[in-house]
Amino acid sequence: MSAGFSEVVSRTVVLRERNIDTDQIIPARFLTTTERKGLGKFAFNDWRYLADGSPNPEFELNKPANAGAAILVAGRNFGCGSSREHAPWALTDLGLRAVISSEIADIFRSNSLKNGLLPIVVEQDLLDELLDQPGIELRIDVRERRLHLPDGRSAPFPLDAFAQTCLLEGVDQLGYLLRQLDAIHGFEQRRAAAQQASFSQEQVHAR
Repeated sequence: MSAGFSEVVSRTVVLRERNIDTDQIIPARFLTTTERKGLGKFAFNDWRYLADGSPNPEFELNKPANAGAAILVAGRNFGCGSSREHAPWALTDLGLRAVISSEIADIFRSNSLKNGLLPIVVEQDLLDELLDQPGIELRIDVRERRLHLPDGRSAPFPLDAFAQTCLLEGVDQLGYLLRQLDAIHGFEQRRAAAQQASFSQEQVHAR
């Protein structure tokens, strides 16, 4: 998983399309690898490149003004379709840290949170406003679970405590558990000692 982060400050890149599915995010023909690095060049492949393989100058992510943008604002129902962790892998390798929409598919959302990509769901009115203002700078505060707009307004977004901890610390579920090994071993030792003590007491009473 990528390094942890407590906030994202970036200009937005906007894709107004609705129902952007995982096959559009990363076409199925690129799922033959289990390596995350390098998948960014295939993100939105069929939109980013023309038939001859050259970049499509009309596609938003290819425009020089959007270079380096870390926040994607997309139309309703982002990440729908088949389950594939390659989708958030491709987006993070592309340099994105957050995706904002009024509806984000559950499986894509779960996969994103496991892989360092923050999916943010906002009300449709706010999304429409963001879609109409491409390139504005937003600040996302992971600790506060708030999205801050340039005019001083802010909006909360849902994020459960465990996912928040993983994003802040830059770990996935397995990484989080591995960090608790000392506590787990301590618990197992105390439990084993308690069970042994209980067994010894039973033996004494049995006599």
